[in-house]
Amino acid sequence: MEIDIGMIRGLGTLVVMIAFIGLSLWVFNRRRDRDFAEARLLPFVDDHLPTSGQEPAATTAARSNGQ
Repeated sequence: MEIDIGMIRGLGTLVVMIAFIGLSLWVFNRRRDRDFAEARLLPFVDDHLPTSGQEPAATTAARSNGQ
């Protein structure tokens, strides 16, 4: 049995297809829902809105310097 370029390409395609199916099953698994729900909120973790009576520190500092 000789291994030619067609067999190498076919095996590469098979490996990528198996990886795609495995990743799809992992992503759309119901048990991972909680983890992905937490990950969806990660970009908003550092966004702290000032309370209604407080101003951001940069605005307060600029006003005290006469700007």
